[in-house]
Amino acid sequence: MIKKINLSMTTIDHLRALAFSFPETTEEPHFEKTSFRVKKKIFVTHDGNKNIATIKLSEADQDIFSADISIYPVPNKWGKQGWTILEMGQIHPDLFTDAVTTAYCEVAPPKLAQLIRP
Repeated sequence: MIKKINLSMTTIDHLRALAFSFPETTEEPHFEKTSFRVKKKIFVTHDGNKNIATIKLSEADQDIFSADISIYPVPNKWGKQGWTILEMGQIHPDLFTDAVTTAYCEVAPPKLAQLIRP
């Protein structure tokens, strides 16, 4: 019997709970989106209309995560700067958690990032 994966966990509620599990995270509007920040720097935004999250990754991490079909660079100059789209209705919850955690660690000051990934 094949076990179905419950993809419904990757919602704004899951994103919010994950983001607030990181030290010093704040939630603020960003145009028509919701953003989560550390030390005033955005590490993830959520677009409820498109059901996507956009995260900030290093170029190397963007290449690695983009191996999954539900993750890809933003298709413009922002994508070349590491901004990466996560299709929330398609991504596996564990991969989503890892990608958002990586984004937090990319943006956070080293002392805070070490609390998440020593």
